[in-house]
Amino acid sequence: MAEQKKYLYGPVPSRRLGRSLGVDIIPFKVCTLDCVYCQLGATTQKTLQRADYVPVEDVLSELKERLGEGLEADYITIGGSGEPTLHAGLGRLVNGIKRLTDIPVTVLTNGTLLYRADVRADCAGADVVLPSLDGCDEETFKKVNRPCEGMTLRQVVDGLCAFRKEFAGPIWLEVFLIEGYNTDNEQIGKFKELIAQIQPDKVHLNTAVRPTAESAVKKPSYERLCSIAEKLGPNCEVIAEFTSSHYAKPGDSRAETVFSMLKRRPCSLEDIHLGLGIDRLEALKIIDHFTHQGLVISEQRDGIVFFKTR
Repeated sequence: MAEQKKYLYGPVPSRRLGRSLGVDIIPFKVCTLDCVYCQLGATTQKTLQRADYVPVEDVLSELKERLGEGLEADYITIGGSGEPTLHAGLGRLVNGIKRLTDIPVTVLTNGTLLYRADVRADCAGADVVLPSLDGCDEETFKKVNRPCEGMTLRQVVDGLCAFRKEFAGPIWLEVFLIEGYNTDNEQIGKFKELIAQIQPDKVHLNTAVRPTAESAVKKPSYERLCSIAEKLGPNCEVIAEFTSSHYAKPGDSRAETVFSMLKRRPCSLEDIHLGLGIDRLEALKIIDHFTHQGLVISEQRDGIVFFKTR
């Protein structure tokens, strides 16, 4: 296997961003939340403290090298294994990326630190910001997101509202719905009220299609999600299922790309085949290779086998 990039992964198929090059700037599962649905598992370090977790210059150097190799991507997305706004150098990174390339920069964030003026300023340099909102009231917020001590939903919503006033670019708000947690009619009504306050450009409904931190997490039916989307308004859409238009172009069949993709999220054989343009048999051979090395394991959800790194 060729040498992996330390901070970059992909491009990988994204339901919202097409072909997205990921930039990972936070150690694995350092986050402000410990969401029951997280596909990466339980949070290992829950914190509100910003720090220079990785050197921004090293990330930019790696990206410059990747661009020199010939990068085809619709977006460069800062996200990955933890909450990216915890990195104190996020603003410098965003500005540095934009000096290197015209590819649009996105920040994929849980939105919990947007109550801070410095975090809002850092995110404002991006072309698109994709925050999330999974709680419609304090009880649901704590149940679904299990936040740091002292953090409240009101604080999060106020931060999102403040960012909307300061950021002229698109805000695409993701709402992750879990059956029995945040999907009854009263809760959907509360979500609608909060969305009206935040005023995002788009609302994206997501649910658990991959293995989650808590095995009891259940996804609503697609029909139920569509019904909820109608109630939340015309700028709301269901993103919980891939469509063929979101898959990446064929051509990158390197084992390192598959492994890097599996490090960040569990994937099915079909995800790898369609997302990276790799023949199913070739993808299976790569997975088998990593499995025999003890680097990759499998897990079944709703009759689909997902592969992930140990």
